[in-house]
Amino acid sequence: MFVQPVDYFLAVWFVLAGLSTAYVAWDQFRNNPEPVVMKWGFILVTLYMGPLGLLIYVLADKEPRPGEHEAFTKPLWKQGVGSTIHCVAGDATGIILAAAITAALGLPMWIDLVVEYVAGFAFGLFIFQSLFMKSMMGGTYWENVRKSFMPEFISMNFMMAGMAPIMSFLMMGSDMRAMEPTELLFWGVMSFGVIVGFVTAYPANIWMVARGLKHGLMTEREPELDKAREGRREHAHSGAKAGMVGQHAYARLDEHAKPRHANPGGNPGPGHHGSGHGSSHGDGGGGLRGSHGGHDGMEPDATVPQLAAFGGVSVLALALGMIAPANWVNLALSARDVGGAIMPPGMIMDRDTPAAAMLDMAAVHPRLITASHGLEVRGDRELEARMENGVKVFDLETSVIRWAILPDVKVDAYAINGQVPGPRLHIRQGDRVRINVTNRLPESTTIHWHGLILPNEMDGPAEITQEPIPPGGSYRYEFTAGQSGTYFYHSHDHVDRQQALGLYGALIIDPANPQDEIAADHDYVIQLQEWLMREGLTFPSMPMDGGQPNYFTINGRAYPSTDTIRMKVGETLKVRFIGTNNGFIHPMHIHGGPFEVVARDGETIPASARFLADTVNVGPGQRYDVVWQARRPGKWLIHCHIGHHTTNNNVEEKGGGGLMVVIDVQP
Repeated sequence: MFVQPVDYFLAVWFVLAGLSTAYVAWDQFRNNPEPVVMKWGFILVTLYMGPLGLLIYVLADKEPRPGEHEAFTKPLWKQGVGSTIHCVAGDATGIILAAAITAALGLPMWIDLVVEYVAGFAFGLFIFQSLFMKSMMGGTYWENVRKSFMPEFISMNFMMAGMAPIMSFLMMGSDMRAMEPTELLFWGVMSFGVIVGFVTAYPANIWMVARGLKHGLMTEREPELDKAREGRREHAHSGAKAGMVGQHAYARLDEHAKPRHANPGGNPGPGHHGSGHGSSHGDGGGGLRGSHGGHDGMEPDATVPQLAAFGGVSVLALALGMIAPANWVNLALSARDVGGAIMPPGMIMDRDTPAAAMLDMAAVHPRLITASHGLEVRGDRELEARMENGVKVFDLETSVIRWAILPDVKVDAYAINGQVPGPRLHIRQGDRVRINVTNRLPESTTIHWHGLILPNEMDGPAEITQEPIPPGGSYRYEFTAGQSGTYFYHSHDHVDRQQALGLYGALIIDPANPQDEIAADHDYVIQLQEWLMREGLTFPSMPMDGGQPNYFTINGRAYPSTDTIRMKVGETLKVRFIGTNNGFIHPMHIHGGPFEVVARDGETIPASARFLADTVNVGPGQRYDVVWQARRPGKWLIHCHIGHHTTNNNVEEKGGGGLMVVIDVQP
């Protein structure tokens, strides 16, 4: 499932990688005259590096015209490409296999890096270098292992020095789907890591080829094909010159009865890379199958101090690439710990950030969405109880939905009974109530009945008064409502995440004596909320760097999609402000004259203590009941007096946004 723009890019990239690999495979086995091991090297590297692998193949190795492979691949930079290709093909295969296995096993990232290095080095040395090259280089398998060890060690060190930071920072970055082998992003990081590893290993491979420590590109021809191509070249020249070329080529083969590797510049160097084992060079002549030089045909001229220095630097580069990222990211975490979490842009994470914090701050994964609702579906709908032996029974079910807060803006939310806010529970003081809660979230949850006096085991704090309700599980809350007033319920497990994503609802308790109710012509509940939506994903908003909200809602809608309250001059309106939000104090103000504060946190204020105000600061968890009288006709606002909270993604629309409601008063 594509959840980020990078997913679309990666899909295109891997389609191109597949097409590029198919072309390289077809061309290698149909047209290009080189050993099978190098054919497979280019095929694998193109699979890992996509179109860049194809570009390298075409520029450095693909025979441009029949009979020209030797001369075409002769330059040192191309020989370095061949040597690096051979290294990367084997090492990267081991690294990628190890990364997929360690991720599936849930091993920490630092162990993952160590296993990847060991697997890459072992695969490159024991299989791609020593096993696949044995038939070409001659000697026993263990002789090939011994002679390939140091070059492979140096090359692998530089390659992993480039790959390790890429994997550490991208896998443990803001989008940790990169740690999951089932995600495109994992393979994208692998591909990018191989590209960087190729770049960091390339200079070392040029030096080793130049010093005769490694082989570069090679040419291998069938004798019949070689003669046919030689004939075509002779036909293109004058007879005399063709004869001279032919004599020169055969003379060189006679002269070098023991095959050796020609210097790329045509000078007899110390067993240089050559364009192939047993190939003729300089004049473009082709070598015969089976005439490879072997390790004994190579004459390395690197000194021991040079090898020691180069090897030491490669170890330092490897150590830096493997260890340095631990200063910035928590390498103790595994794919199983973070579960493919996507962090909000700008979120500060460091080497001490635990997995639990990452999971709480992470986006709601779009794969979890079970329903999508437009503006036609309202939240805070009153839920009718059913009676069972004198008990009022309510059924609540949590789920993950997509919820419209504006005509063109939907958030991914945690909902109760498919709505945000959850259904309103309206009961009377003295009622015996039973609430059956079923959890359909991807994580555990509980429900807390905010402000109520009830049995401790019914209070709801996870792991304190009850075991959390697991995904798919249920819990029954039952108590007698001994209070009256404005209350609410909300999650009390992963509170900063679940309540911020919509897991709350109003609980209105009428007094047992209707005479105790403070009367008004209209009654309106306002439940406040803050949302963070970036790059098409919804994150739980938090008052911290990277977690600041950019949308604000009243009863699950942002202005101008909030309700319009319709009244007449002289009528009264009771507004029940409920701080169902998590992060901010909202100074709620009503235009058109002061209101009377009649209740706070569910408790009715005695008549003598009530007071007039035009703004109340509603903090998280607080409730205020106020009575406002429509004194004059017109459109009067209820809104938060923090300007940013009356915008939508920092933009005003039709005079505002976010925490705004219009009271339309008619004469």
